[in-house]
Amino acid sequence: MKVYTDTPQVVEARKQELMRIMAKHPHACLICAQKEGCDRESCSTDVPVDERCCPKFGDCELEKVAEYIGIREDTPRYVPQHLPVIENEPLFLRDYNLCIGCTRCVRACQELRGVGALGFVYKNGEVIVGTIAPTLKDSDCRFCGACVEVCPTGALMDKELKAAEREVDLVPCKYTCPAGVDVPKYVYLVSEGRFAEAAAIVREKVPLPNILSHTCSRPCENVCRRGKVNEPISICALKRFAMENDSEIWKQKLHVAKPTGKKVAIIGSGPAGLTAAYYLARLGHSVSIFEEMPEPGGMLRYGVQEYRLPREVVEKDLKEILSLGVEVKTGVVFGQDLTFESLRNQGFEAILLAVGLQNSRKLKVEGSELEGIMGGLDFLRDVRLGKITGLKGEVLVIGGGNVAMDVALTALRLGADRVQVACLEKPEEMPAFPWEIEQVVEEGIAIHNSYGVKRILGENGRVSSVELMHCLSVFDKEGRFNPTFDETVTKTIKADILILAIGQAPDFSWLKTDQIKVSKAGTIEVNPDTMQTSIPGVFACGDIVNGPASIVEAVASGRNAAFAIDRYLGGSGTLEDRFVDVGEISRWLGREEGFAYKPRVKMPRLPLENRKGNFAEVELGFNEKMAVEEAGRCLRCDLRLLISPPILPPEKWLKLTEENVAQTPEAEGVFQLLDENKAVIYIKGTSNLRKDLEAQLSNPKAKYFMYEEAKMFTMRESELLQQYIKKHGKLPEQNVELEEDLY
Repeated sequence: MKVYTDTPQVVEARKQELMRIMAKHPHACLICAQKEGCDRESCSTDVPVDERCCPKFGDCELEKVAEYIGIREDTPRYVPQHLPVIENEPLFLRDYNLCIGCTRCVRACQELRGVGALGFVYKNGEVIVGTIAPTLKDSDCRFCGACVEVCPTGALMDKELKAAEREVDLVPCKYTCPAGVDVPKYVYLVSEGRFAEAAAIVREKVPLPNILSHTCSRPCENVCRRGKVNEPISICALKRFAMENDSEIWKQKLHVAKPTGKKVAIIGSGPAGLTAAYYLARLGHSVSIFEEMPEPGGMLRYGVQEYRLPREVVEKDLKEILSLGVEVKTGVVFGQDLTFESLRNQGFEAILLAVGLQNSRKLKVEGSELEGIMGGLDFLRDVRLGKITGLKGEVLVIGGGNVAMDVALTALRLGADRVQVACLEKPEEMPAFPWEIEQVVEEGIAIHNSYGVKRILGENGRVSSVELMHCLSVFDKEGRFNPTFDETVTKTIKADILILAIGQAPDFSWLKTDQIKVSKAGTIEVNPDTMQTSIPGVFACGDIVNGPASIVEAVASGRNAAFAIDRYLGGSGTLEDRFVDVGEISRWLGREEGFAYKPRVKMPRLPLENRKGNFAEVELGFNEKMAVEEAGRCLRCDLRLLISPPILPPEKWLKLTEENVAQTPEAEGVFQLLDENKAVIYIKGTSNLRKDLEAQLSNPKAKYFMYEEAKMFTMRESELLQQYIKKHGKLPEQNVELEEDLY
């Protein structure tokens, strides 16, 4: 049998069918002579907006089909139908004016995902597609996005999705995690009851998984797409459940390199230092940690209190790191017991500063010299060291961050008669985590928002009260910290103890003058590519470089530092773990009644009456039923990335070979070079296509090319570059390189 696909009859039949579709679909831009590089905002031919192509113009499947087949000149002008445009649904937009009735979305919803939230009917000979109930939620939509993925036009589109950052926007939980943990995968595994495998996935990126499961700042939850439907997934709680049900199958694939004979010293045993030690040890280096405090852990042990991070959780993660042969020496003060010179004399070829920000910032106001005033970090540290075992009287905490919240809750547990907090920020501006603020309020601690310290009052040399003044704004128009006050609006609060938790600062008492370059912000400056300081062989990471940050950010910084040091010592600087092969991931979701309305599973908490006078952990963790139920609320956004792209009409590109280039004309025109993935890397107008393409045969990145003849090739080059920028937000890779060389 011979099948002819390009006969005049077939071509005409295609055009006829395309005309039927285009007559009921906006298409003015497709037949416009000035369509290349058009921004669709202004129109030189004054075509009404509702007759122009949709926002997918330039990246539309129907557009590509039309370009290949060709639009008949007698195609009727589109007459706007003014059909509904649904904009108030979560995550997606539906424009019925752009639907061509192909029913792909219906088939994807029913046959790929088994949900059946979409359907279609025939009306007056036309296919009408829509939800089976008035809204997506009531149709039991799973909001997986499969329907949007397969839509060939702009009838179904994502809200707030950038083409250049498509994968990041579709799976924000994974890409917002500073440590790069594959959140969708471990949440899915929990939903399937595969808890040990979920724990293994977490461990592929972080060596402090138990600690993080109690203390993570949860940036992934802030961007979770389920939050647009009702409430985000309790990702951190699911991580904790996985770690509490870890049978340690990951150890079967834990690889430790052979000893390199290279020695690395790490100053500080907080999250950044411990993370760096873990990876450096696994890369084969001999690692020694030097810690000033009596026990390793840094702020994990001496800053975060037991009610949030129990000691045994810290010990569990520490045990795994020390089991790799990492040496820890405590009670060692850098600058006194150790120096850069003495470490080098001991044979250390690289030194990592991971000392964090140990000092509390002070207030310079009247009365700041009175007794009874202490810093927030100093207070928390002294409590963990057993130097402070109880409090009496009234306590006022100044600050709106996490340290301030921890100080307030700690003071309450130590027996203070009353604890209050005052901060510059409005409630919605407070930098503390929402769940920490919630706990403070829940435990009866009053927060005085939008107030700063005017002066501290005392009696007999000791603080007795604090006069506060109203804060009008915390930041100026440029976003810089620059609070303004109305000093006529004041309030005075009685305080027997004043604790200042207004920020953290580094302790540079060990630093000799001009020894290491320090930024204006008071942090150590490093080369961002090598993480090396101004002293060769001395590196830095964590808060001492980045300023106050979360524990998970410190972990990510420590990991990067370890790889940078490994490269410095002659290694590859890479370590990609695959602790578990999860096999084929089910892409079938199935129909679940009321899915969109399922509330977030609440974390069980210690009753209020049981929290007084002790440091028992407040959050108690999920049981198996809770964890599986909560993980089942996930939208499975990552499944969209597994849907095969549609087979598009033949492209215009050719392989970049001498034979193909020899067939090109010696004429004016524009050519585009593509890499091995058929992504455009260079666009160039020329007076001689063949000659310029012959020069590109030696271009190592160029694998394909396409060209078009154009007398006005400079204008055509500009049009194609504008079109590329509109789609990708930047110039093609090699156009950028040439521009940089030029300037």
